[in-house]
Amino acid sequence: MAVFGSFALMLALVLSFYALFAGGFALYRGAHTTGLGAASPFDRLSETARRAGIATFFSVSAAAVALVISVMRDDFSLAYIRDHSNIALPAAYKFAALWSGQEGSLLFWALLLSCYAFVVRIRHKVDVKLSAYAGVVLAAIQFFFLLLVNFAARPFSLVVGEVPPDGNGLNPLLQYPEMVIHPPMLYLGYVGMSVPFAFALGALIMKYPGEKWIHITRRWTMVAWLFLTLGIFLGAHWAYSVLGWGGYWGWDPVENASFLPWLSGTAFLHSVMMQEKRGMMKVWNVWLIFVTFLLSIFGTFLTRSGVVSSVHAFAQSNIGIWFMIFLGVTLATCLFFYLMNHAHLRSENKLESLVSRESSFLFNNLVLLAACFAVLWGTIFPILSEWVQGHKITVGPPFFNKVLIPIGLFLLMLTALGPLLAWRSTSLAAVKRNFLVPGVLSLASGVAMLVGGMRPWDDIAKLYSLVTIMLSVLVTATIASEYLRGGRVIAAHTGRGIVPGMWLLTRRNTRRYGGYIVHFGVVLVCIGFAGAAFNQTNEQELGFRESMNLGPYTLVCQKYTQDDYPNYGSELAIIDVYKGGQLVTTLFPERRFYKSSQQPSTMVALRSTLREDLYLVYAGKNLENDKPIIKAHLNPLVIWIWIGVVVMTIGTLAALVPNLPAAAVATVAPRREVAKKEPEPEPAGVGD
Repeated sequence: MAVFGSFALMLALVLSFYALFAGGFALYRGAHTTGLGAASPFDRLSETARRAGIATFFSVSAAAVALVISVMRDDFSLAYIRDHSNIALPAAYKFAALWSGQEGSLLFWALLLSCYAFVVRIRHKVDVKLSAYAGVVLAAIQFFFLLLVNFAARPFSLVVGEVPPDGNGLNPLLQYPEMVIHPPMLYLGYVGMSVPFAFALGALIMKYPGEKWIHITRRWTMVAWLFLTLGIFLGAHWAYSVLGWGGYWGWDPVENASFLPWLSGTAFLHSVMMQEKRGMMKVWNVWLIFVTFLLSIFGTFLTRSGVVSSVHAFAQSNIGIWFMIFLGVTLATCLFFYLMNHAHLRSENKLESLVSRESSFLFNNLVLLAACFAVLWGTIFPILSEWVQGHKITVGPPFFNKVLIPIGLFLLMLTALGPLLAWRSTSLAAVKRNFLVPGVLSLASGVAMLVGGMRPWDDIAKLYSLVTIMLSVLVTATIASEYLRGGRVIAAHTGRGIVPGMWLLTRRNTRRYGGYIVHFGVVLVCIGFAGAAFNQTNEQELGFRESMNLGPYTLVCQKYTQDDYPNYGSELAIIDVYKGGQLVTTLFPERRFYKSSQQPSTMVALRSTLREDLYLVYAGKNLENDKPIIKAHLNPLVIWIWIGVVVMTIGTLAALVPNLPAAAVATVAPRREVAKKEPEPEPAGVGD
């Protein structure tokens, strides 16, 4: 399998090289040659380059299959399998070894990129010329990653000397069910940003007329954004469930690296509507796509170069220089073609009013990019300080919380205001009228929390939580008012109830109302974040029948045991949980010691409700008295984060569904006589 896999990767490298240079030459000569018909030699050469790109997918897939078969067969003659698997490892984690280490994850990246490029190339008839340019750009990216797996990080390298009878085992932190899902989702997001980048750069090079490339790019970006969102939050849930520190986001450099393209991608998905509706922000949109792709590569550089210390990062290696060169070449290419063709990106209209839908998108973009810059600066500052001063100056969570929380609250406010504004200009009277009910509900929620005992003046974190809840109510009320107003109009036209009216409203403009569902999911996530200000923690040794208190709960240790399994040894505590004197559940915090890797890991015990999470960690043993040490956390509202992610996913999928034509909506209306009068106007956003 090692020989077959190596051959497949080398063949893929040759094919991608041909797709890049033959395709690029055909486009260049075709653009500078006149008098040739559609069947010119350059068109035929471009077609062979497209087919070489398709063949690259099959070649990379063959190499990935060869590696998976090798790990399933426990072929420890391969150094990569020796270092990331062992005989007793469950099959699911053996399969996950494909992306668990440096070499395998780069092969996995190349595989996903070839999958995306395969879809682009087989759908080339959507726009043959633009797809050809995008295919060449994708071939260039493929060529870089295939260079890596062929020369810098080879997954099929053989063990030098005696082949070990068993492997070193998978990192214990990765032996958790979500780790079979989290990295693929994150990689699908990272790699997916290559496609809109390829179309944007191709459209810029060829001075593509019209906005068709934007329509193509937007859908690809939404798909990649969804995968990136799922990857980020699955990683947060993994950190919450495995690392045992009681939190889900610690502003770790690699966490930040995944957050950066998410922020810029979110900005693009908002500002792209400015170009579609008003022909504005063309330069902005092109550079947002470029920056999003560059940040995706930058995140990969941070993970693999060893320049940052992180539980998420791979071991230090010299592969970072490859990524630095690739980033430099890519940025130079983007700048070159932008300077050559920037006149093609002139805006067709100008901002007419600060109180308008356009201004809300503009401010939204500025705030998202401010957040992106703050996260980027805080992430790279330790690296820069080490280069300049010779030692690292750490930037921790206090910096990020101090800067990012106010920015996030401002974004929530803009999310509430946006739906109330019309394109071009909105009268202040209309804003006040539409804002009145949501504003009153928001203020009422704040008063209710103060009456209920919240004391925000005691702690800045509690003040932020109060404001978050109030703004969340404001956004929710705004979204609900938009749905109700539009639903009433559709119901009046069709003769059906308001609920079917809201359903038809969503189907007529899935992008707008799917976006509202995404915003509501963001609100739920923010509510989950707001609970962090009220977290409680306690740590204590718990012997047999001993107890500890945390909030309204009493924890009683009933038993602690030791067990041995083929892959690991286990120490486990059995904890009864009482509330108000009543037994509510029994939890089993566990600590494992993996035999092959000789590393420990925790298995968190969790009781999760809509109100709060009770979170127990087996922190170890007191060797003097043999008592287990239990660390307990009481974390309010955390479950709303995960519910919010589900809602965001539903909203994104809804936004990807094609609109139901207005004629189809009309067919659901009952036959009736209609008086001759002016039709009732639809609310803003009901139609396309």
